[in-house]
Amino acid sequence: MKRRFGPLSPGWLALAGALALVTTHAQPSPHYRIAHEVSLPGDEGWDYLAFEAGGHRLFVSHGARVLVVDTDKLAVAGEITDTPGVHGIALAPDLGRGYISAGRAGVIVVFDLKTLARLKQIKTTGDNPDAILYDAASQRVFTFNGRGRNATAVDARTDAVIGTIALDAKPEFAVADGKGRIYVNLEDKSSLAVIDPHKLSVISVWPISGCQEPSGLALDAAGGHLFPVCANKVMAVMDAASGKVLGSAPIGGGVDAAAFDPGSRLAFASCGEGALTVVSTSAAGVLQVAQSVPTRRGARTMALDARTHRIYVVTADFGAAPPATPEHPHPRPAILPGSFRLLVLEPQ
Repeated sequence: MKRRFGPLSPGWLALAGALALVTTHAQPSPHYRIAHEVSLPGDEGWDYLAFEAGGHRLFVSHGARVLVVDTDKLAVAGEITDTPGVHGIALAPDLGRGYISAGRAGVIVVFDLKTLARLKQIKTTGDNPDAILYDAASQRVFTFNGRGRNATAVDARTDAVIGTIALDAKPEFAVADGKGRIYVNLEDKSSLAVIDPHKLSVISVWPISGCQEPSGLALDAAGGHLFPVCANKVMAVMDAASGKVLGSAPIGGGVDAAAFDPGSRLAFASCGEGALTVVSTSAAGVLQVAQSVPTRRGARTMALDARTHRIYVVTADFGAAPPATPEHPHPRPAILPGSFRLLVLEPQ
């Protein structure tokens, strides 16, 4: 039969529009892979990583120091020492300083962002400062104190402690929206607290239905969505204005960090079982797993460079765990000497 070409009927126009819409939303997500492995010094444990936005440095908590990696050269460029029990690093580029939570010492270590020189230390108002956050809108630093079950607020312009926020829960990771709200996961209550960084008060506490022991947390500030990751192998998505849980997606086990890339609209969960779960997101809050990238066992924390879309994780090789004792019923396996390394994941 001879085909005739001419003006399309309204029905065909509607169908063509629908197909175009489907095609637009069905663009394939980038495929991530491990592009580089970089040996790092030291055989101690590790926790959070922080990437210098707009720069090319990665800050890696490691034992009693912070390693600074040049991400252009993929080589160690410096370190900040004497940070016992280091957990997190917060960067304040507008003030030229950085802040480190040294959990075992119960202090914040302040350093010069350019020279990495240690400037001072600040005693926190709660035990075991863990996650740490700089809120540029208020120019305040907040530590989230695990055993203290509270948060310490510091005026970053003077480095003076200005208050304590009671949480009555074990706080984990926190993010700021830059508009007067800080969000922090409450691990032992499977909920999320909303904090006013100016008034130093809790605005709301929202339960995260379907999520057990939330640890990492990411924010899509433009879209108004939060992405807590949970011990029961779930990433949730929440409305950042109301706290409503909009959906979830399965992730790997042993998760400890989350990230959101606004350029690709991908959310990430770094899982200690040895996988990075890549999740596509929509403006309506729909999550769909796009990829599970094999990493290495223990690669549970990460940092994102939103400019290059690189993901950074660290891990090491492990030996056998020591026998359990009443004091340590779940002992961690020993880290094998010389095996600590940085994994750089890149999209193809």
